[in-house]
Amino acid sequence: MRLTVIGTGYVGLVHATCMADMGHTVLGIDLDALRIESLARGRAPFYEPGLCETLQRTLESGHLRFTTSLAEAARFARIHFVCVGTPQRPDSNAADLRFVDAVIDDLAPYLRELRGWCLVVGKSTVPVGTAARLGDRLGRIAPQAEIAWNPEFLREGFAMQDTLRPERLVVGVVSSRADETLREIYAPMLRAGTPFISTDLPTAELVKLAANSFLATKISFINAMAELCDAMGADVMTLAEAIGRDPRIGRPFLQPGLGFGGSCLPKDIRALVARAEEVGLGESVAFLRQIDEINTRQRRRAIALARELVGGSFSGRKVAVLGAAFKPGSDDVRDSPALAVAAAIHGKGAWVRVHDPEATDNARADFPGLQFTLDVPKACEDADVVLHLTAWPEYGEIDPTGLAAVVRRPVILDARHTLDAARWRSSGWTFRAFGRPCPGGLAGGDSSEG
Repeated sequence: MRLTVIGTGYVGLVHATCMADMGHTVLGIDLDALRIESLARGRAPFYEPGLCETLQRTLESGHLRFTTSLAEAARFARIHFVCVGTPQRPDSNAADLRFVDAVIDDLAPYLRELRGWCLVVGKSTVPVGTAARLGDRLGRIAPQAEIAWNPEFLREGFAMQDTLRPERLVVGVVSSRADETLREIYAPMLRAGTPFISTDLPTAELVKLAANSFLATKISFINAMAELCDAMGADVMTLAEAIGRDPRIGRPFLQPGLGFGGSCLPKDIRALVARAEEVGLGESVAFLRQIDEINTRQRRRAIALARELVGGSFSGRKVAVLGAAFKPGSDDVRDSPALAVAAAIHGKGAWVRVHDPEATDNARADFPGLQFTLDVPKACEDADVVLHLTAWPEYGEIDPTGLAAVVRRPVILDARHTLDAARWRSSGWTFRAFGRPCPGGLAGGDSSEG
C-alpha cells in the first residue's frame, strides 16, 4: 500500500522504515529540510539498533523516500500516519498538542482538494479526547477524511523489533472501513498471530498512557522497597526475584535503580494526571504524583550516597560516570537520570568525567560543562568514586582488577544493579548499591540533599 508518515522523529522514522521494509511504499514528511536531506542519504539522526541498515536498504529498494511537502504527501497516498511529538508543556504538566494540531490544519486543505475517502492515523501519544477533537477539525475542512488512532508501544533500543513483531496492535476507529484498512496495512503481523484490538478512539488513546503509567508504577514501587531494604538490612534484588515469581506480579520492570527517564514515561504519567484533573478526577490518579516523586528521589539518593562515598563533600573530588543515555541501546539523553546526577555533582564542586558508548555527542551538547571521553579507563583515571548510571552491557564486562589500577580509590556505586558485586569486591573494590546489604554498613544514604 502507499502510505505517508508525517514526522521523522523517533516514532515516525522507525515506523516509516519498518512499513517500507514490510513492502509498503512510504513517503516520509518533515518540515526540517536538513533532516530530510540527511535521511535521503541514509543517515539516521539518532541511534537505534538496526535502523540505519534498514533505512539504507529501503531507500535503495525504492520503497521509501522523503519530502518536506504536505501537498506532495496528499497526492501520494490516501493513508497518512501522524507521528509528531507531544512533549510536556513548559508551563504545566499537560501535553503540548501544538504539533499534532498543526499537522491537521496544514494537511486538511490539501486533502479537501482530492476526491475520495482518506484516513489520517494518529500514532502520537495524546490525552483522551484529542482524537475526537482532531476528527471534528479534520472533517470540517476535508469532509471525506476520517481520523483513527493507533498508539505505538516502542522501547528505545528495541524499536525495530517492536514495530515489526509487536506484542499487540491497538486501533481506535469510527468506521469499519478504517478498521479494514488498518488490518490490511498490518496484515503480515496479523498472519504471524499478533493480537489486533479494535476499539473506540478514547480507549485507544488511553491504552498508551495507562500502559506507561503501570510500568512507571512497578519501577517506583521496587525503588521504594529498596529504600525500606536499606533501612532494614534486607536485599532488594532477592525481594524482587521472590515477588516477581508471582505470575500476578511478574519480574519485568521490577528492577531497582536510578529510576526512569527519557521522553515517554515521565511526561506521560504527568499528562495523564493533568487530563484527569481537567475532568475532575485528579484524586483517582493522585498516586501517580507519588510515583513521579519516588522516581525523582532516586536521583537525590544517588547524589547523597556518592557524596558519602567520597568522604562527605564533592569539592575537589574526581567522579567517573559510566553512562549518559537514559537507557542502554539508545543515544537519547532526554531527562536522563545519569546526566541529571552527573550535572548535579559537578555543580557541587566535583570534577566529573563521563563515558557513554553512543550518547556522548548528545550529552556534550546538553551539558557542555561536563568532561566526556570515549575510553572507560580514561573516564576513571584518578577517580575518587565510579558511578555506574546507565546499564550498558559493556560495563558488565569491565575487568575490575584492571580498572582498580587507574582509579585513585577503588569505590563504585552500581545505581543500576547490573554489575557482579562479588566480582568487584573480590578485586578490592568498595561496592555499593541501593537496597543491598554491604560489608561495613547499609547501602543507603541520606536523600535529603538535592
